[in-house]
Amino acid sequence: MEFFEKIGKKASEAYKITADKTGKIAKETKLKLKINELKTQVNDIYEEIGKKVYEKHIREENISIQKDLEEECTKIDVLSDEIDNLLKECLELKDKKQCPKCYKEIAREDKFCPNCGEKQTKEPPREIEILKDLENSKVKEDNKKEAEIVKENLQENLKNDRQEKQEDKNQENNQEKEKNNLEKTVEIESDVKVSENRNKEK
Repeated sequence: MEFFEKIGKKASEAYKITADKTGKIAKETKLKLKINELKTQVNDIYEEIGKKVYEKHIREENISIQKDLEEECTKIDVLSDEIDNLLKECLELKDKKQCPKCYKEIAREDKFCPNCGEKQTKEPPREIEILKDLENSKVKEDNKKEAEIVKENLQENLKNDRQEKQEDKNQENNQEKEKNNLEKTVEIESDVKVSENRNKEK
């Protein structure tokens, strides 16, 4: 029975992992489709800007970006921000981030970019970002209980994460102390041996 229970657990775990990966792939595909749609819209606006500029050129008129193209430029700014946010979501699904210098995709935990060597700024844990989003967004009455459970789970994860980091830090400090003590012991022993040798020589 125990053997079959173990097989059942392993199969269940494998199914969860596969389902999670499939879900992430499906979500990433949707995000990429949305990004392509937005890029098409940006290209359409570029064409519109080009037409306006050419029409002014034909009529030998001066073109003013603020007066003639402000609306189109604002639309591009909005779409570009949306594209950036969707790209960030795609990276998060793959547990990656973008180097601010060379724009290469790198692992979230990388302290330096493997491509250009740029030092990476420490990002806040994703739990903090999600908590901020939850606090700043209006939650429907039906979803309030669920939102509270999510908040509690995120806060618990952050608490555990802080405890783990503190434990790691304490362990590092203890190892450093042990190393220093060992070095001192070796130094004292070598001094004793040197003085013994000198006494023998005398």
